[in-house]
Amino acid sequence: MMDRALTFLIAAVGSLGFYVLGLPLPFLLGPMFACLIAALSGASLQGAGQFGIFMRTFLGVAVGASITPELLGRMPEIAGSLLIVPLFIATVAVIGFPFLRYVFKLDPVTAWYSAMPGGLQDMLIFGEEAGGDPRALSLIHATRIVVLVSCAPFAMQLVWNLDLNVAPGQPMTDIAPTQIALMIIAGLVGWKFFERIGLFGASILGPMILTSVLSLTGVIQTRPPAEIIQAAQFFIGIAVGVKYVRITRKEVRESVFAGLAYSVLLGTISLLFFALVAGLGLAPSLDALLAFLPGGQAEMVVIAIIAGSDLAYVVTHHVLRIVLVVMFAPVIGRVLHKT
Repeated sequence: MMDRALTFLIAAVGSLGFYVLGLPLPFLLGPMFACLIAALSGASLQGAGQFGIFMRTFLGVAVGASITPELLGRMPEIAGSLLIVPLFIATVAVIGFPFLRYVFKLDPVTAWYSAMPGGLQDMLIFGEEAGGDPRALSLIHATRIVVLVSCAPFAMQLVWNLDLNVAPGQPMTDIAPTQIALMIIAGLVGWKFFERIGLFGASILGPMILTSVLSLTGVIQTRPPAEIIQAAQFFIGIAVGVKYVRITRKEVRESVFAGLAYSVLLGTISLLFFALVAGLGLAPSLDALLAFLPGGQAEMVVIAIIAGSDLAYVVTHHVLRIVLVVMFAPVIGRVLHKT
């Protein structure tokens, strides 16, 4: 209990510090960096557990509430860009795996699942089951998320002159209490139902699916209020930062450094595909960047919401990327496990 209270206090100080300094995404990056620094300093921190996961459900609700009949009519426009996602994954695999395997001397299984741009939890589970190093996997993927999610907002401010400190939606006082209640129910039910049937990323995708049905039928008519999205950011930032608890100097030298180097490589590949999609006119440049930058799914949804990006476009690409990785990464992983 004391560890969790300390974590929340450190996260709150980080958020306040980012806000006072005018840095982007204070409710996400502030807690993330404050908890990361505290963890690297040896502090005993603890995540928010099931409540933290519950707060992520509102990101799924926000995406689902953005899916309207008008938006579905635009789906053919997205198809051309979606066809590039498998090529993106293949490029990452062909370059990323040998980079981690031979430059950083990781074992084949750990190198493979560390290179795959899937969900952190999925890759950790698959990698551990195949005989990889779970700690190295966790730190490399966590570092990928920290680097890409941290760099994206600053790049967006520089290139697109976006204000990423604006409220991510309407204030709670402007939304009917019945709508807020419906969104809470949709988040909780969607999460638990789809988790029970084994859907990957159920805490976000489950609420997204259920809320999209309620949105298309006119039951839910607005996104979650700004205060709830900001709270969700806070707990997501904590979840990333506490991944570094009890880290050793050896892990910093090996796993974290490998994660940093791989993040630069992965970011470069993402920028090439962003340039390809934007250059072909398949999507606006900002949407293309957020769609092909493989930060964490929850983190990228947060950035897309605040940036005013096309949520359906961005999330569709991330979901397809994760589905393809979850489907095919274990097939090659089993072969590597035998070598």
